[in-house]
Amino acid sequence: MNTKESKVLACIDGSRYSTAVCDYSVWASQRINAPLKLLHNIEHHQIPGMVDLSGSIGLGSQEKLLDELTTLEQQRSKLLVQQGKIMLDAAKARAEQAGVKDIIAKQRHGSLTESLIELEDEIRVLVLGIRGEGHENDDKQVGAHLETIIRSLHKPILVVNKAFSEPQRIMLAYDGSEAAEKALDMIAHRPLFKGLPCHVVYANPNPEKHTANCLPNAVSKLEAAGVDVITATLEGKPEDAICAYQAEHQIDLIVMGAFGHTRIRELLLGSFTAKMLSATQKPLLLLR
Repeated sequence: MNTKESKVLACIDGSRYSTAVCDYSVWASQRINAPLKLLHNIEHHQIPGMVDLSGSIGLGSQEKLLDELTTLEQQRSKLLVQQGKIMLDAAKARAEQAGVKDIIAKQRHGSLTESLIELEDEIRVLVLGIRGEGHENDDKQVGAHLETIIRSLHKPILVVNKAFSEPQRIMLAYDGSEAAEKALDMIAHRPLFKGLPCHVVYANPNPEKHTANCLPNAVSKLEAAGVDVITATLEGKPEDAICAYQAEHQIDLIVMGAFGHTRIRELLLGSFTAKMLSATQKPLLLLR
């Protein structure tokens, strides 16, 4: 297999989302007929650095203690590598059992964000959990790396927050923005969602103000591509309205643009993307 070939890339760690990440990446790989790459990344902070003990203890015992700390650090590093290989082997076996043929399992050291930026050219769809090992027990906390990764990459990112359930219905949160147009194009022209009915919703936070209806543009493009379309205009706080609609209509996955506004606006009003990541109980596919 060509290592630069466009792939579905799944980020595997020790969090409770890893199995779901594996399953959704298998689903995506099979839907778009692309190889699957499983990535386990060892962050620098997971491997403790040497402690400077000079001046803290006597010279005689310092050398012995430093030797012991060095040995301990090396052992911990090896254990993290071995632990990662066990995770990758388990994920690979699960993907193979599901029928995926082309699989690469890879381990890297350093920042996850930097690793993904280096691998971006070979990513077709990135799949990762909403929280890693450090935040997995906080259901309202978005993972520390997630926003940085979303802002850094210009590839579709599937954020997983629940056990796998094969998508039967999807929803496009559409506002006519450039990022929303990319999401629209992906649904219309790429195989990931082919054959799935699509709910296209526009959430208007200010119904008393006249707002240009952008839905007909989206509907015409999707219908021209043969997509079964259902539309809705929602009122109220967009994240609440969209999540309520999602629950009412049993939507399995939301597709939307990500971080489309300026940092200053997001600082003042908050980011809609971050609010959706915290509010939704179903996976999000994000595009920038």
